[in-house]
Amino acid sequence: MLIIMKQSKTLSLGEIAEFLGGELRGDPARSIHAINTLQDAGPGEISFLANPAYAKYLSQTKASAVLVRPAEAEMCASDAIILDNPYLGYAKLSRLFEREPSQASGIHASAVVSPQAKVAESAVIGPGVVIAPGAVVGENARLLANVYVGEDSVIGDDCCLHPNVTLYAGVTLGRRVIVHSGAVIGADGFGFANDAGRWERIAQLGGVVIGDDVVIGACTTIDRGALDNTVIEEGVILDNQIQIAHNVRIGAHTAIAACTGISGSTRIGRYCVIAGAVGIAGHLEIVDKVQITGMTMVTNSIREPGLYSSGVPVEPNAKWRKNAARFRQLDELARRIRRLEKGSSSSN
Repeated sequence: MLIIMKQSKTLSLGEIAEFLGGELRGDPARSIHAINTLQDAGPGEISFLANPAYAKYLSQTKASAVLVRPAEAEMCASDAIILDNPYLGYAKLSRLFEREPSQASGIHASAVVSPQAKVAESAVIGPGVVIAPGAVVGENARLLANVYVGEDSVIGDDCCLHPNVTLYAGVTLGRRVIVHSGAVIGADGFGFANDAGRWERIAQLGGVVIGDDVVIGACTTIDRGALDNTVIEEGVILDNQIQIAHNVRIGAHTAIAACTGISGSTRIGRYCVIAGAVGIAGHLEIVDKVQITGMTMVTNSIREPGLYSSGVPVEPNAKWRKNAARFRQLDELARRIRRLEKGSSSSN
């Protein structure tokens, strides 16, 4: 179930319709103070219909208004704002009700800010934040509790770093970047040389560059480059617990779901969609507009746009065990078929 944080902010339906560019059918003066699901919404709340499976709730909802497509407007028991894409409308509207930090701009008394750092007066620097020498924090940036910003890192205007985010030295964030709790940006890449069984660490001399409007999920890690930078281009969205290795480049507006791992020096194109728990080997090229389904293992470059998959879907254990046993026999079966084909051709 969608959990909504109730807000004190109140908007009129007329204001909402104007903001979203939708057609209002109902009372423009009606007050809205929160967003909720069709099933749970009550008076003063607005909802949306994005999935046709929930259309049955349109005639039952107690919401004061609903965002709907034109074809579904007549089914709605409440006021309606008609949009071609109600889910996109919900996304935009949700930000108007987003909870803002209670701390006003300025530096909390417990923060440690180097005199050699540059922090905009409009920035919010929360309790326990540490900002190292040479770091730059832009206008209206919000660094919440216990954020660490390393030497010479740059945080662009209107960024939000949630509690316990760590930026190592030499990390650059563009404007309006959101980094969720526990994310680590700029740690060493996994670079070692073997010396007769002993591992010699390779210093990681590059940095990390994050473009504008990137969202980075909780506990995601983005390693610094070995020589050049690791680069995440503008508009990329990263889910929780993703590992991005050194010198990876991810193209603009690509979306990657949780628990995906991307090995070093791989380049991923623009407008790609990578589902959860995908593994991508190193030094590969993936072109623009590729979609990869969950738990796929990518071991070769992908040079054509399209939908790619690997792995075996879930099935009852008994059936899986039989199929696994047959899989181990495939090589011998192939050899037997080749022998039979040779025997058949020689007899002819």
